[in-house]
Amino acid sequence: MTSAAEQRAPAGEPAAGSGQPAAVNGARRAVPPTPAVWPGTPTPLGARFRVGPDGIAGTNFALWAAGAEAVRVCLFDEGGRETRIPLTELTHEIWHGFVPGVMPGQRYGYRVDGRWDPWTGARWNPAKLLLDPYARAVDGEFGLPPEVYGHVRDWPEQQVADTVRDERDSAPYVPKGVVVHDDDDWSDDHRPKTPWADSVLYELHVRGFTKLHPGIPEELRGTYAGLAHPAAVEHLVSLGVTAVELLPVHQFAHEDHLLRRGLRNYWGYNSIGYFAPHAAYAASGTTGQQVGEFKRMVRALHAAGIEVILDVVYNHTAEAGELGPTLSLKGIDNRGYYRLQGDARRYADYTGCGNTLHVVQPQVLRLITDSLRYWVTEMGVDGFRFDLAAALARSMHDVDMLSPFLAVIAQDPVLRRVKLIAEPWDIGSGGYQVGAFPPLWTEWNDRYRNAVRDFWRHALPDVREMGYRLSGSSDLYAWGGRRPYASVNFVTAHDGFTLRDLVSYETKHNEANGENNRDGTNDNRSWNCGAEGETGDERVRALRRRQLRNLLTTLLLSTGVPMLVAGDELGRTQRGNNNAYCQDNEIGWLDWSLLEDPGWRALYDLTTRLIALRHRHPVLRRRAFFSGRAQTADGLRDLAWFTSRGAEMTEGDWYAPAATLGMYLSGRDIPGRDERGAPVVDDSFLAVLHAGDRPTGFVLPGPPWAERYEVVVDTAAEEQAQAPCTVHPAGARITVPARAVLLLRVA
Repeated sequence: MTSAAEQRAPAGEPAAGSGQPAAVNGARRAVPPTPAVWPGTPTPLGARFRVGPDGIAGTNFALWAAGAEAVRVCLFDEGGRETRIPLTELTHEIWHGFVPGVMPGQRYGYRVDGRWDPWTGARWNPAKLLLDPYARAVDGEFGLPPEVYGHVRDWPEQQVADTVRDERDSAPYVPKGVVVHDDDDWSDDHRPKTPWADSVLYELHVRGFTKLHPGIPEELRGTYAGLAHPAAVEHLVSLGVTAVELLPVHQFAHEDHLLRRGLRNYWGYNSIGYFAPHAAYAASGTTGQQVGEFKRMVRALHAAGIEVILDVVYNHTAEAGELGPTLSLKGIDNRGYYRLQGDARRYADYTGCGNTLHVVQPQVLRLITDSLRYWVTEMGVDGFRFDLAAALARSMHDVDMLSPFLAVIAQDPVLRRVKLIAEPWDIGSGGYQVGAFPPLWTEWNDRYRNAVRDFWRHALPDVREMGYRLSGSSDLYAWGGRRPYASVNFVTAHDGFTLRDLVSYETKHNEANGENNRDGTNDNRSWNCGAEGETGDERVRALRRRQLRNLLTTLLLSTGVPMLVAGDELGRTQRGNNNAYCQDNEIGWLDWSLLEDPGWRALYDLTTRLIALRHRHPVLRRRAFFSGRAQTADGLRDLAWFTSRGAEMTEGDWYAPAATLGMYLSGRDIPGRDERGAPVVDDSFLAVLHAGDRPTGFVLPGPPWAERYEVVVDTAAEEQAQAPCTVHPAGARITVPARAVLLLRVA
């Protein structure tokens, strides 16, 4: 059988350097009669357009493929005809060459030849066109017909199917990389550089946030340009958030099992191109235009004072395990890029997605850090949230906080200056690492999420856990110079129930995913308030709205960095689906009509009030942990806890069953100084949280804590557009409504 590596280009196809026309951005451009490929340089990696010797423009191609025997760069014209050009230069395991006349807009890929020996992890197959790991733009979508698999997918004996090489050409069925010319210096951009302690994060999906927005032109909905539109930006600004945390925007692929069911990967946690903005989110085009569109989006958000943080997936790729497709890294150097088991046919899987990138390998570490720096320096982003970050922190097997990945990030002059957020777990042994990441890092704090959910469904045995979570989780983060803002506090995230569903469903309803409701967690810590799903019972509906106000108020009054999920402030529902990763439809998109409903508009108004309150009062966004000690002779401390009797809590009170907790925050004892060196002084507040199902009395602490208190927030009230402004004398016994938060300012 003749392999694809031995086949010639189609008859009549122009050879590189022949002087025949080549396609460039839809135009026909003459390639000068020069050598087909010049030596070029091994750096930078990827396809980089530049001016070469004698002032001749072209593109330098450089690909790391350590064990390969041959590498060809393959150029495609508009009709899909392929020209294969061997790269004969090899420097430090990098194959490279400069091809004159290759201009921006040129589509390309690689074919890499080598041994086919899956038993030792070698899976080279030159019949498969491979995406450049450093491609800065990708044109086309990944379907998964049998031709894109390196092995014979439908081999009768499936237990050995991955060992049988498939000789069919995959080029007609896979996207191509695109040569991009980047000459943007960002001199007109001004990064907000919001301090961590002042940040309010807003997790959103580019497509889902904009797809149904009535103020965005229809042709821009679902795109980067849609998120840059004034109507989208205005919502973010009026809400008061300081940063958007975008669900994955790296080029990703759809899984075979979803395509077979007529679904698609919506969230995007299936990356295949770490330098390319996902092409399907571009309104302007996919032959390089998506790069400029993404940059314009970043500029628009920066101009509004909003930072851009990317959710990034460097722990695994879309190539899955040994039965997955061959799209890029698997065919370039499988053993070099992926962690393999002792049986090298199999992949080590710490992610649940079939494979794990081998970050200990220098070239893999280089790929990740080059990608991160690119998105900061050339695409303008302000930080990253690392999906399953514990997988990146593994050395050979165990999670290691001195691992090469964390060490490189800590000393990198670019990356150590941006916002770094860890999802501090993976699914492997020892993978749960909440509180363990080093300084510079913040973490998604799922212990905060669990405690707040349990408190408001009255499922905590006592209030110890809530005390820690409300005050910055010092039990997790008060070490190594870390600060309260090491804790990213959240009640909901993209993964799980929305806030409205959290108070409307006790069990998941994921039937739309086509997996017989087996997918998604069963540990929701939710309470439906007396009826499962949507109901016409107004008492249940009113209780749910109150619970939403309680959850949002708790989140935005807690010490740490709050993270909201887009649409929670509007009462968005996913109809009980707690794993909407494949719901690219009304289940996953924001329903902006909720803003027209007075009940949900009131929730939005409360959210904006709480965020504004947080921005105004430094006592709510402390930069140092509370000491709990008296700083002056009157005995007033920076943080104090009270029972409903108005007495300070004793050790026994922390262990006793309780549904009520009083937290006093002193604005007189805030550590640190302002930018001019003056002490930071603020109002003092008393927050009373009551999760019981009946009203309770609460005695307001007297001097030295206060002489009187003014009610600022009462979540028992439906309308929160204006403060209730009720004043109570210290020592008074007030009634706290069932399931409510009272925030009182010391007058």
